[in-house]
Amino acid sequence: MKPFILIATRAEDEPADEEYALFLRASGLDERDLVRIRLEAGPLPALDLDAISGIIVGGGPYNASDPIELKSPAQRRAEAELATLLDEVVARDIPFLGACYGIGTLGLHQGAVIDRRYGEPIGVTTVTLTDAGAADPLFASMPTRFSAFVGHKEAASTLPPHAVLLAGSAACPVQAFRIGRNAYATQFHPELDLPGITTRIHAYAGYGYFAAGELEATLAAAAREPVEHADRVLANFVSRYAR
Repeated sequence: MKPFILIATRAEDEPADEEYALFLRASGLDERDLVRIRLEAGPLPALDLDAISGIIVGGGPYNASDPIELKSPAQRRAEAELATLLDEVVARDIPFLGACYGIGTLGLHQGAVIDRRYGEPIGVTTVTLTDAGAADPLFASMPTRFSAFVGHKEAASTLPPHAVLLAGSAACPVQAFRIGRNAYATQFHPELDLPGITTRIHAYAGYGYFAAGELEATLAAAAREPVEHADRVLANFVSRYAR
């Protein structure tokens, strides 16, 4: 099988390594078939898109909508490299799945409005599929309403006309969309489980996702109900595109 590529942007080793383990678990891939690139640590290597099955972009502390002067040199480089990669991915309709930060990168590249209007606190939300989402192979064998982990400062508030809205939630109307036939993005985290989000809550306690003194309340919000089915998105992505 040709490998999938995971493009990661987390500088902190513990959540970065756990994120990779979570993507491996949810996708059913092993390390030979899911090659991780830590984009925050160095330039994106040249990728032969004919030699891979697809690309996954994970979440992270970067915000695509931040003013350019507030972005670190590493973030500016990463975003420029992702934009160049997406030029080819979209033009060739290469299988792509961006999760959380990935929705901002694909969204901005395609003309969506990414801003802070629909940010969600860390916790569990109910995602509802649109008719298009319910019919899409990415959500095969999934209920039309399911719980998922979220936690983001920015989101897509307006999609371009050529994007297909696949899912939304009460607090965030764009939880998933598709470009072309094969480029996807989700606002929710399909890879996360409770231990994983607990690690991230501790790791990013000082990053503005919740106020000082709200650590215990945030941990409780993440554990308030079981999260099932969301990881099926990754399994469906892999089963559809592995080649």
